[in-house]
Amino acid sequence: MAGVTFKNITKIFGKDVKAVNDLNLEIRDSEFMVLVGPSGCGKTTALRMIAGLEESSEGDLFIGETRVNDVHPKDRDIAMVFQNYALYPHMSVYDNIAFGLRLRELKGFFWQVFNAGEAKRIKQDIDNRVQDAAKMLDIGHLLARKPKELSGGQRQRVALGRAIVRKPKVFLMDEPLSNLDAKLRIQTRAELIRLHRDLGITTIYVTHDQVEAMTMGQRIAVMFNGVLQQVDEPETVYNKPANKFVAGFVGAPPMNFLEGKIEGGKFVSKEATFALPESHPAKSHNGKKVWFGIRPEDIYDSHNGVPVPVTADNTFKAKVDVLEKLGAEDTAYIVLGEKTMTATLDPASRIESGVETEFAIDLDKIHIFDFESEAAIR
Repeated sequence: MAGVTFKNITKIFGKDVKAVNDLNLEIRDSEFMVLVGPSGCGKTTALRMIAGLEESSEGDLFIGETRVNDVHPKDRDIAMVFQNYALYPHMSVYDNIAFGLRLRELKGFFWQVFNAGEAKRIKQDIDNRVQDAAKMLDIGHLLARKPKELSGGQRQRVALGRAIVRKPKVFLMDEPLSNLDAKLRIQTRAELIRLHRDLGITTIYVTHDQVEAMTMGQRIAVMFNGVLQQVDEPETVYNKPANKFVAGFVGAPPMNFLEGKIEGGKFVSKEATFALPESHPAKSHNGKKVWFGIRPEDIYDSHNGVPVPVTADNTFKAKVDVLEKLGAEDTAYIVLGEKTMTATLDPASRIESGVETEFAIDLDKIHIFDFESEAAIR
């Protein structure tokens, strides 16, 4: 096992398209790191550079202590799981899992003839590893089937099994769950977390789904336009986003934003005015234009069990445009002036669509961002 380190890595396509721009990132040994961001942010390109499927234009890439810029992909000791499974349709599940090991560890036909004892030992070892992986993934009863006889979830497990038997230094996973239905995706997420816990192999997982990132990663690296925006534990990225992009990307529903200024220790906009907590550093930025952010779950129906004091400093009135009742919670789309905001409410709330009501926010959960740079003020 080994960590992976990007040092000033840049990847340029064509003359001036920077898919990855000066990436510096250290992925620790045995860590589950998730690279997350919208399509085109550079996360898959970064993964392909680790695999050796793309060459970096600048910088140094290390696996463990070894600089691998010039190391052939087959010599990097990594295993990759693709989005589209990439199984051989004419082979059984057993042969799909064993194929890479046979290719790597068994020499040609004549070598096997003249080294029958060693060849037998290798074949037995391959069989043991395939059987162990199949048991771990609960596909032991499927080993004789062909890929076309499997469900999407079963095919994904076969692809995982093919990677597991390699016992590589690093697992690379490129959106492996995107082809699964919602229920199976949740189930497989849990299986991947358990597998990482059991195997302890450094895993780098690429996804555009921030829910996957939050639930699976020990740390997550958020990328946008080829630039690393923030890397930290999921809770820290969620509660202390480095900038407006991270704040808006991580979280479902996404964070609400209002444009305004800091005046007299308050945030003032066309839509609403809110007091800033005494300790908030933005209070000293009087006259500064900023973005105000509040997450949907930190907005409450002021008439229904608000966990914070309700005052003129933290309330506003807005019309409920659409109300989605989801069982465990309600999602309200509320119109505040020219802005539409989202609130995640207790289903016990009595608000109704088309009615104006009063809402309260938790002032200790607000986020303030510089208007120009969009960096967090904290």
